[in-house]
Amino acid sequence: MAWMADTLSMNNLPADDAECARCGKIAPLCVCADIIPFETRVSLVILQHPQEQDKALGTARLAALHFNKATVNVGLSWASLSKVLGRAADPQRWAILYLGSARAEALAPDRDLVVLDKKGQAEERQASVLRELEGIIVLDGTWAQAKALWWRNAWMLKCRRVLLNPSHPSRYGNLRKEARRDGLSTIESAAMLMSRIERRPEIEQTLLESFSRMLEQYRALRKTTPDFDRDAGAKRNKRFGQAKSMRRRRLRS
Repeated sequence: MAWMADTLSMNNLPADDAECARCGKIAPLCVCADIIPFETRVSLVILQHPQEQDKALGTARLAALHFNKATVNVGLSWASLSKVLGRAADPQRWAILYLGSARAEALAPDRDLVVLDKKGQAEERQASVLRELEGIIVLDGTWAQAKALWWRNAWMLKCRRVLLNPSHPSRYGNLRKEARRDGLSTIESAAMLMSRIERRPEIEQTLLESFSRMLEQYRALRKTTPDFDRDAGAKRNKRFGQAKSMRRRRLRS
């Protein structure tokens, strides 16, 4: 499994809690010890916004650990799908979780997963398109960050687009706000996508169990360490802004 993420850093960590080399979480939040990756036909690629990579509640790496063919790539833009994968690839055999205005519940309310055609309508050949897919792409970040990734990577328009129609809102609850009802965490999205495409319900069940354990441990940690992760977001945004300013100055010099 290939990782392209920087080492994670979190604020206000409890003393002597090192980060797990597999999931990047500190010990009180790590749930990956017993994870055995699923062997799947379809590959999973998670493209992570740089500002998302050190969030305590992030799920990208945890999601990828559940699959034998999964990668997490951190960045803002890539020249093509082939650059992401490091090999030649046909974008029509890859689908990306779509962030547009279309709603699965309006287009095909009886389906959990809807493939869109070029006109933004439900594809007539839903089952055959899913069988032909080689891989799935999920954008990891807040709604605004994921949209930024979408608009910075024009090659994504060449990929198939899929929508999710979850029956329940994200398990994040009040821990993280979602921009819309069908907004899910990365691990929840990967769970739905991969389980439906592979036709293996146990995939979704396993990933959601891991996610629920992490959330339980996070809530327990906040009870014993109230300041944990409280001001992490503001400091991350400041660091990211400083890094962009430095890059601009180097380009001008």
